[in-house]
Amino acid sequence: MQVVSARDITEHNQAQEASRIRENSRRRQSQTLVQLARSKTFQQGNLNAVLREITETAARTLLVERVGVWLYNEERSKIECIDLYDVRTKEHTFGNSLLKTNFPAYFQALEEERTIAVDDARNDIRTQELSESYLSVLGITSILDAPIWLEGHLVGVVCHEHIGEARQWTLEEETFAGSITDFVTLAMEASERNIVQEALRQSEAQFRAIFERSSIGIGLIDMKAQIVDTNLALCEILGYSQEELYGKRFTDYISIEREDLKLYKQLMSGIRTDLKRTSREGLQPSKHQEQLVERHRIEIERRCQHQNGSLVWTHISVSVIPGSNGEPEFFLAMIEDITERKQTELKIRASQAAEAASRAKSEFLATMSHELRTPLNAIMGLSQLLQQEIVGSLNEKQNEYVSCIYSSGEHLLAVINDILDLSKVEAGKEELLLSSLLVSDICNYAIWTVRDRASEKGLQLTYKIDREADICVADERRIKQMLLNLLSNAIKFTPAGEVSLLVKKVPQGITFTVSDTGIGIDSSQFQFIFEPFKQLDSRLNRQYEGTGLGLALTRKLARLHGGDVTFTSTLGKGSQFTLFLPNPERLENEEDEIDEVDETEEEANFTSSSLFSSSPVIPTNKTILLVEEEENTATLLQDYLHTIGYQVKWIDNANEFLKQVESFQPDLVFFDFQLVKNVHIGNLLNILTKEPYRKHLPIIMMTFSELLEEEIATLPGSLNDYLVKPIRIVQLESILMKYLS
Repeated sequence: MQVVSARDITEHNQAQEASRIRENSRRRQSQTLVQLARSKTFQQGNLNAVLREITETAARTLLVERVGVWLYNEERSKIECIDLYDVRTKEHTFGNSLLKTNFPAYFQALEEERTIAVDDARNDIRTQELSESYLSVLGITSILDAPIWLEGHLVGVVCHEHIGEARQWTLEEETFAGSITDFVTLAMEASERNIVQEALRQSEAQFRAIFERSSIGIGLIDMKAQIVDTNLALCEILGYSQEELYGKRFTDYISIEREDLKLYKQLMSGIRTDLKRTSREGLQPSKHQEQLVERHRIEIERRCQHQNGSLVWTHISVSVIPGSNGEPEFFLAMIEDITERKQTELKIRASQAAEAASRAKSEFLATMSHELRTPLNAIMGLSQLLQQEIVGSLNEKQNEYVSCIYSSGEHLLAVINDILDLSKVEAGKEELLLSSLLVSDICNYAIWTVRDRASEKGLQLTYKIDREADICVADERRIKQMLLNLLSNAIKFTPAGEVSLLVKKVPQGITFTVSDTGIGIDSSQFQFIFEPFKQLDSRLNRQYEGTGLGLALTRKLARLHGGDVTFTSTLGKGSQFTLFLPNPERLENEEDEIDEVDETEEEANFTSSSLFSSSPVIPTNKTILLVEEEENTATLLQDYLHTIGYQVKWIDNANEFLKQVESFQPDLVFFDFQLVKNVHIGNLLNILTKEPYRKHLPIIMMTFSELLEEEIATLPGSLNDYLVKPIRIVQLESILMKYLS
């Protein structure tokens, strides 16, 4: 009997087939993970490329139609798709977003679950919110979502989306989805790391570019003061190459001062104090490195030694750079070449010192002028009275002595005037009053003034004026002074022979050339010709009187006019000095023709060297009020005016001036200019000029120097005239004739 046994193995075969499928699936998943782990795309650090590879590989491995990577925005208000791969179209897209407020259950599930494996996505409580706007539209039935975690924070989700009949996800597939998420996390970390590294590389490149191309010297120095790195600017400042400076002590190239060690200790002490505070408060030192560098810096100015031995002034800023542990690791020295600035500062200081010295000199000279002129006024004035024999006759010897006293006073006064004039010009306080002048009148005045001195030495004095050189534009007083200086100098240094003045018109202006046949000048002395208080040779001081101011002042006055003084000379044969004045622009509102100089004034100028008037004025019942605080000047004027017949009232202050005018009723007032500078007295004079019966009372100011135009304009009185101290008899008589004759 044959027995046949039959067994149904369908279930067994199905189980084996399912097992084989699961095994193939696990093998495929493992291979995918290995493939991703070995992918070179990860090593390149391009996040977009890595995500594209991950989504494509995951879709093929899990056999799903769509795989997408979604990340939270910065506000964590929604998730945005940054890469979505569609198997059917084989395309990658991005840009969709899901608002957290619209899908609260889904976002809560992302926070709470490792994976969201949903077979029936449209009805599952966790995902049914997505059905109408997302799942149904795309035909999605099952989803397998794995949240992305980075440094303990949920940052997004990887979505595996199945289209068609509902699909039951296996545990292995959930595990695989979690692994895929881990790769996304690794890719994001690598991307961030690459971004940081790239930023660091760029920062280092930028720093290096700044370091190398900076015009300011930069040096990196270790804690032992050894140079670690330098830029080209520092090499140029010090004169060495980078290789020569590497490893050398930085302090060998800068001048060290006593306080530098103290500054270094303060710098290091401050750094360590901050580090202790940082450690005590539990702060990360790296977060405070910028503050440490900013707060702990010393800035000094020191001279550096250049390779060629010269010294370079530098501004050095030294900062401490902490290491990764917060401890000081390097010094950063910023070195700027400030040699040019220092030189400028020194020039400015020298200029300021010179200006201060000039002001002090001017103030001193102004004071000394007053102090010297006051006794000179008495010496010269009283000597003139003695010469006029007002108080008695003099014998021949006494007349000789008095003449010597007066001429010595004249010489001393000329020296004082030259010093003051030179001081004014050097201080820039000299103001020129330019006008059109007749050259013939200027030359006649100069020749007339020096002719007696030339005659006494037996010299021939001549002058010649080019016909075209008829007019020049200059300050009248100063051009006369310049010509007199040149002529007087020529006469002084010419023992015998001739002194001549030649005036020529040249294209650029006009020249006044003074030539002599005197002792001449040695070429070794040329450099001293125009220096104040310098004479040709100290030995000449005993033979020729003078201070050496005349030529110095003449050149400065000429240059103030825009011209100059030049010379040629041969030792033993003579010299030739040329004053050049340029053609100025035509004076505004000036008439083409020049009025003739007032004859009275011209006569006064030409006779200013004489001591006495040949026919003094004898007044009839004329009264003079003298307001003078200096007794010697008052005595001189009072005695002389009494002698020639005037009634004189002297007061030494102006407190009772108006009262004296009322009671004495003078015909003329001599008033000390120093008193007029008092505001109160100036007001009194102005009040006086407003009185109808005293409106035209002449008020003559007595000053120690020529008044400026603006000072003359402010003088009270109807005639606004003045006398310069020391007062000469001829000047005084000229004033008396002008106002009382």
